[in-house]
Amino acid sequence: MSNAPHDPFYSSPFGPFYRRHSPYMVQPEYRIYEMNKRLQSRSEESDNLWWDAFSTEFFEDDATLTLSFCLEDGPKRYTIGRTLIPRYFSTVFEGGVTDLYYILKHSKESFHNSSITVDCDQCTMVTQHGKPMFTKVCTEGRLILEFTFDDLMRIKTWHFTIRQYRELVPRSILAVHAQDPQVLEQLSKNITRVGLTNFTLNYLRLCVILEPMQELMSRHKTYNLSPRDCLKTCLFQKWQRMVAPPAEPTRQTATKRRKRKNSASSASNSSAGNTGGKKRSPANNFNLSSQVPVSTPLLACPHLVPAGTHTGSPTPHALIHAQMNLGTCM
Repeated sequence: MSNAPHDPFYSSPFGPFYRRHSPYMVQPEYRIYEMNKRLQSRSEESDNLWWDAFSTEFFEDDATLTLSFCLEDGPKRYTIGRTLIPRYFSTVFEGGVTDLYYILKHSKESFHNSSITVDCDQCTMVTQHGKPMFTKVCTEGRLILEFTFDDLMRIKTWHFTIRQYRELVPRSILAVHAQDPQVLEQLSKNITRVGLTNFTLNYLRLCVILEPMQELMSRHKTYNLSPRDCLKTCLFQKWQRMVAPPAEPTRQTATKRRKRKNSASSASNSSAGNTGGKKRSPANNFNLSSQVPVSTPLLACPHLVPAGTHTGSPTPHALIHAQMNLGTCM
């Protein structure tokens, strides 16, 4: 027996009042906390394999990342796919950033069948810049995340809308260079645009060209084709998808149904004729609009037909039509 003081709030797992404590943070926010820890563990030697492993751990295979902000020339919106997400995070650190983490405040969660949506209207992306000078940049905006509702709980969609940003310079640096107007003027200039470095902005502009070329690059990597052949095959497949009629199966089923109706009607007609009911004239079985030329209904009486218009022996359809017209004239 140990002499440790008894904790009145301790509940033994073997006792009758044991209850498992709920976690301190909810699971989606805890995933962001884990992502921040993984970003802090990054080193200068982190290569593309490290960034691919990072993206695989926190993003789905079909994930998308969207950034929306407003520059001097108007609003911008960039959306990149899963293959370009690792390079996006690496460009953040290539622009002089030494630390990156996200802070979520007052986030709202909504549960769906296969996903969990986190909507945080007060999200802050904090970046520590070591060059050209030590600066802390706080980028504020709205972050909407969609997680898959499974054991991995990876991000499926990431949408960060930037509203404003602040660049904070320590007072100690200002005190050291208080007597140097050139350094003060340099410190007064912004080192980012809407909280993003020039490396990241240039990469997002490049992704507008790279994103549609993902199919070409994957085909080149898989089949080892030349770029020209990859472009030809991709264009040919897209042309086939555009030309191929999508409603062919429905037309086949429609024709089959019509055949059933015709067979059913013929069977009913034959049965009616065999039972000895009222006989229908054979003229009713003919579709005059399809069997007789369109110009023949304009003739009012057979004797008005000029001589020599009919060559050869008259057909049964013409005789039936003549009998009907004769009846109308009488």
